[in-house]
Amino acid sequence: MKKILISTFAISALLLNVSCDTEFDTDVNDVVVTSGEANFSKYVSLGNSLTSGYRDGALYIDGQNESYPSMIAMQMKLAGGGDFKQPLMPNNVGGFSNLTGFPGKLVLSVVNGSLTPVASAPAAALDNISSGGPYQNLGIPGAKSFHLGITNYGSLNPYYSRFSTGVSPVAAAVAQNPTFFSLWIGNNDILSYATSGGVGVDQTGNLNPGTYGSNDISDPNVVASSINSYVTALTANGAKGVIANIPSVTTIPFFTTVPYNPLTPAALGANLNTLNTSLYGPLKQALTAFGAGDRINLLSSTTANPVLIKDISLPNLSAQLTAALTPSLGAPTAAAFGQIYGQARQATAEDYILLTTRAVIGATNPSAPSAINVYGISYPLENQHVLTKSEAASVKTAMDAYNASIKSIADAKGLAFVDANAKMVELNSQSGILYDGIRYTAKFVTGGTFSLDGVHLTGRGYAIVANEFIKAINAKYKSTLPQVNPNNYSGVTFP
Repeated sequence: MKKILISTFAISALLLNVSCDTEFDTDVNDVVVTSGEANFSKYVSLGNSLTSGYRDGALYIDGQNESYPSMIAMQMKLAGGGDFKQPLMPNNVGGFSNLTGFPGKLVLSVVNGSLTPVASAPAAALDNISSGGPYQNLGIPGAKSFHLGITNYGSLNPYYSRFSTGVSPVAAAVAQNPTFFSLWIGNNDILSYATSGGVGVDQTGNLNPGTYGSNDISDPNVVASSINSYVTALTANGAKGVIANIPSVTTIPFFTTVPYNPLTPAALGANLNTLNTSLYGPLKQALTAFGAGDRINLLSSTTANPVLIKDISLPNLSAQLTAALTPSLGAPTAAAFGQIYGQARQATAEDYILLTTRAVIGATNPSAPSAINVYGISYPLENQHVLTKSEAASVKTAMDAYNASIKSIADAKGLAFVDANAKMVELNSQSGILYDGIRYTAKFVTGGTFSLDGVHLTGRGYAIVANEFIKAINAKYKSTLPQVNPNNYSGVTFP
């Protein structure tokens, strides 16, 4: 298993002031804070795990206290905002025993001399806090766009059930008669498909979400209709608000950390020539005869090589490979080769190797023949390990459709709009984002903004998001809410 080695230089880079430039628009010390055309006296937020403060693969108190809505609410208090109550977890462990699908939070530990994210053990059973409501942070981990309107959503989502009063999240928000709201939903309508390596169905054209699987891509019309209905309900009594679009999944560390070509000549060693002679060469020759020779190339002894993957979008050449290899390998071995490599190819820069796949590359598949059982090298990484080019294209098509609708809804309803996608693209750039001399990027662990799960943000990352919401609110409603300083919030915790 490859480990995450964090060098002393990389850690030091997080602490150095590299410039006096800043992303802050103005010197907030001289700004008189006003609400402008908005009324912040009752603010509610709706969304999914990103809204709840989820980080490090879990939900826990310290993360919730650094949720972006909580930061926004603190700034709103300076302009007449009221209390903002969150459904806090019982402790900082996360991963509660009766909350299926929420493991213990990830922490950095020293394993074999390297800093490695490891999961802490789940703690006690989750508590019920419904009597302490209503709560203004209605960010529900796992929620897709159409979930927020489900009346019995508490029976489907254990986290929401702990403080639900038998109504949908949107109904719970409307019942509080908010004067202002934020809504950031739709990420999970593509994210679960992407993080599962495309193990799901693109449901575009299917308007019945009741038939969707947990990892499916939601139809864009379902997403648009859901969001529009929520905004209509939230604005019915005159509330103003802000909504955000969906960031591209390919800008986050879960998809950008593991390279498509990690197989260096040094790592392959003496096996390189053997693999070329006994596996890659014969496969290349046979596939070329079938017009698919571009799927496999010989391993290079001078440059890094791509991993071997299974691409289910390719025509399955199992029968053809079996027939072609039978004379040289014998029927049983040829049949195994045909079955294993019928849809195999080497990865390209347009494929995304999942962060969780790092532990799989180089591991053995016990069900495969011993001579060809090493994942990514002699045995293809499977569908759940990689978001292929074609799967990524499906995700992007859906995301573009979602984002067009979200912007249209914001314009039609006169709401503030946050281009979260553009901000994540900026964060993922080499230059990143600079705040008071600290540079933030989307680089895993050392970039400062993403937590150890590679999907959710750190406190500093959520502060950057909070500022985007604040800037959009100020621009739309002529308010002067001050931005927060990301440097004042927590990043990745080192042991």
